[in-house]
Amino acid sequence: MSAQQHGFKAEVQQLLDLMIHAVYSNRDVFLRELVSNAADALDKVRFLGLTHDDLVPAGHDPAGIRLEIDAEARTLVVEDDGVGMTLDEAVENLGTIAHSGTKAFLARAKEGGGDLPKLIGQFGVGFYACFMVAEQVVVESRSASGGPGVRWSSKGDGTYEVEEADKEHRGTRITLTLREDAAEYAEEATLRRIVREHSAYLAWPILLGDATINTARAIWALQPSEVTDEEANAFYRMQTFDFEDPLLRVHFHVDTPLQYSVLLFVPRARPFDLYHPDAAKGPRLYARRVLIEEHASSLLPDWLRFVRGVVDSEDIPLNVSREMVQKTPIVRSIRDALVKRLLKELGRLADQDAPEEGEHPYTTFWKAFGALLKEGYFHERTSLGDRLLPLLRFGTVQQGDALVSLDAYRKAMPLGQDTIWYLTAPSREAALASPHLEAFRKKGWDVLVLTDPVDEWFVQALTEVDDVPVKAISRGELELDEDEADEAAPKADLSELAPWLQELYGGAVHAVRPSSRLTDSPAVLVDAEDGVSAHMERILRQANQEVPAAKRSLELNVKHPLIVDLATLHARGAGAEAETIARLILDEAKLLDGSHEDPTGVGRRLQDLLQRAARQWAETPPPA
Repeated sequence: MSAQQHGFKAEVQQLLDLMIHAVYSNRDVFLRELVSNAADALDKVRFLGLTHDDLVPAGHDPAGIRLEIDAEARTLVVEDDGVGMTLDEAVENLGTIAHSGTKAFLARAKEGGGDLPKLIGQFGVGFYACFMVAEQVVVESRSASGGPGVRWSSKGDGTYEVEEADKEHRGTRITLTLREDAAEYAEEATLRRIVREHSAYLAWPILLGDATINTARAIWALQPSEVTDEEANAFYRMQTFDFEDPLLRVHFHVDTPLQYSVLLFVPRARPFDLYHPDAAKGPRLYARRVLIEEHASSLLPDWLRFVRGVVDSEDIPLNVSREMVQKTPIVRSIRDALVKRLLKELGRLADQDAPEEGEHPYTTFWKAFGALLKEGYFHERTSLGDRLLPLLRFGTVQQGDALVSLDAYRKAMPLGQDTIWYLTAPSREAALASPHLEAFRKKGWDVLVLTDPVDEWFVQALTEVDDVPVKAISRGELELDEDEADEAAPKADLSELAPWLQELYGGAVHAVRPSSRLTDSPAVLVDAEDGVSAHMERILRQANQEVPAAKRSLELNVKHPLIVDLATLHARGAGAEAETIARLILDEAKLLDGSHEDPTGVGRRLQDLLQRAARQWAETPPPA
């Protein structure tokens, strides 16, 4: 039979241009596609061999995928002993863009039932990726079902030739004549690199010369009991370039209704780029042990971006180039399963007995990634709140450096405390110095100390725990019972002092009122019950976001001698002295709060007060 020339169907030249210039982001993937197609062909012939005894004997033993290169001729050969093609199949499979022989094979095989091979090539476009690097492609094939061989060739110019050809053994041999700018693909080092990156874990051997170049073991495909800690840790370090072993390993398989294998790791320390917005995130995605996406970000939510590892899915839908995961219910189902399993394993880590020496492993995890679980609770509290809440840990005023769960805090609440109290601050030191804690310390009530920037958003979602309200000690008016011992102490009368201070401060404070939260300090600034807190205001301004000044009230400790004396001075009409002290009281409250915007004014007022005190002392006769 003489060679016949055919034109590609489906406006092939336009589609070839799209394949070559737009679909793939990395030319290296052409080899991944050809190797994957060869692995499919081998899987098919193995499957068909179960029911067909008359298959053409393979000409090579053992079966596998062979690569041959000739640097001088700029040729690359990819050959397999797979199912092969007849002439009609070559026209059908190679002459029509987006026709998938594998997909058609699966459809036929499913009609016959049985245990189907798990095949990669669900798209018929992968073969055409070779035109990114080749100026001519020749395919020689012979079908396992018998008949003559076939030779197919094309320069990617819109036409191809096909003819019968002599080929002794079943399988397919693809010869690429490389473009001048693609000569590197006829170099052994380049092929080894590409196979190592994309096809290192393929089940079929890939031979280059006499060497098998895909020797890596796909440990995620094994049963967890078959993988040692040393092997898993070595795999993790190779994948992540981390010098330390992982803190947690999550390894499992799912067979129904979807099929996928998972091997995920939680690092021991926080990656340097964890909070970089452009950092790559997501596990590696494999399909039948072939790398499809280096970072499949759609498989895990952003708040689990610290997780590393591999997901190998038989069913996940990919885009036409097999380079990106499509967002479908299948992807969402896998994502939900991964999240729930990770949270379950973190719960087991948290429940481990404390070691005799050293830090508890969950404490190590929380210090590195706890803020991200709070982020997750803020975003997904309606769907995952019950799973996330037991994993949350907090520092408290009374517990020092120890971390406690909300359940442990609630169980330790003394009689009379009916609220979970917290305080947000830029650091633990700043929180412990806050006047807001005074009454709580006196009552023996513990307070959660929240110092992560995400906490200001997190507490908006955490309003109650098992019907116990969660409130900030720095917000709104508190009605704390006064100790009997303090009832007889002298108190300042604010009936006239408060309106005068309100007028003196102008818009600097929202209100002036007595405080039940102070025992030692004269005054404190309090956030409104609703609205932006002072700490949130600082965070937003540090992020260069414009935010209106928070409305805050000044609460006065009516039993404090300074407030008592101020009320006396005001009642006596000592306006100048009272004003100086009043302004410095507000200054001190702002300084302790970390929100003062006029340190120069504070200095002038302190200087004025010191001069008045020095003059008075100088004019007072010394004691006899």
